[in-house]
Amino acid sequence: MRLAPLVLALAITVLPALSQAQDAGLSSDEQILIKQINTDKKSLYAENLALTEEESAKFWPIYDEYERALKIYQDRLAANINNFANKYDTLTDADAAAILKEKMAIEKGRADLKQKYTAKVAKALPPKKALRYAQLETRVQLLIDRNVYGLIPLAR
Repeated sequence: MRLAPLVLALAITVLPALSQAQDAGLSSDEQILIKQINTDKKSLYAENLALTEEESAKFWPIYDEYERALKIYQDRLAANINNFANKYDTLTDADAAAILKEKMAIEKGRADLKQKYTAKVAKALPPKKALRYAQLETRVQLLIDRNVYGLIPLAR
């Protein structure tokens, strides 16, 4: 399967940046990481969707709009992680409840956004390519989430 080497390459790209995030502070490294992931994602979609010129003209504006909308949730997630990191040693029940509430709101917002834009892609692309897009988006997001959440210590 052609996707496996690309996902592995993405993981290799993501892991060093995440490791550096622990040393240099999260916010600047998160932005660098997000930029690199978005570049890699676009290449991944281009290679795996094999869009015609007509399909490209329809797909890429939707993709770019989705990524801009998704950035709001990426920024909120980064802020929530930073909030947790800043309060980690002194975390109160009230802090934990607020962080949890924001975490769940972010996850719901991302899921709703994904549904909305996957429906747009399904209207713009042939069904098999729309399904491939949705599969790629899920795989990439799971990989990113696994790597990001794997670095965050559990609340104590």
